[in-house]
Amino acid sequence: MTFSKKYLVLFLSLLAVEICIAVFTFHWFIRGFLGDVLVILLIYCFVRIFLKGSAFKIALTTLVFAIGVELLQWIDFTEKLNITSPVFKTMLGSVFDPWDILAYLLGFFIVVISEKSFLKFTK
Repeated sequence: MTFSKKYLVLFLSLLAVEICIAVFTFHWFIRGFLGDVLVILLIYCFVRIFLKGSAFKIALTTLVFAIGVELLQWIDFTEKLNITSPVFKTMLGSVFDPWDILAYLLGFFIVVISEKSFLKFTK
């Protein structure tokens, strides 16, 4: 286990952007698609604060996690678990949308390409 200040700063920056997207009224594309792209980067950066390792494996795990949550939305798991909190419903999502999976894939590719570019730049 480790602690990365770089990923902490990236995480906090992305969290601020995601909060702004959630709180303020934005175009449906920004709120509904770009926010989902950024959530992959957000989760990835959070994990990288504490874990070193293969960027690809961590990004792939993040992608699988996000798709898993999306599939749980498909079976309406918030209702089955009797989750009524609007905050939790917003965080977990309550409506399955196949476009979200596309957004997650885009976020995954952004992470992988960014990490590869960063490694080439620092060598």
